[in-house]
Amino acid sequence: MSLYLSNLVAWMFGIGGHISRGSDFGAGRGRSSAAANRTPLRVLAVGFLAAALLLLALWTAVWLTIQLL
Repeated sequence: MSLYLSNLVAWMFGIGGHISRGSDFGAGRGRSSAAANRTPLRVLAVGFLAAALLLLALWTAVWLTIQLL
C-alpha cells in the first residue's frame, strides 16, 4: 500500500518520471535553469506534505483517545 501511495505522491508532484531504471540513461540533454530551480521547491513541497500528513495523523490519534476516555 505504501508503494502505491509513494508513487501517487511522486506522480502528483511530477517527479515520478525522473527515476532512471537500468539502461534508461540516454545521451542526455542539458536541463534548463527553470527546471533546475523547480527541483528544490518540489522537494520542499513533498517534505511539507509528509509533515502535514504526520501531524494530522497524530492530531487524529490524540483526539480519538480523548473522545474515548
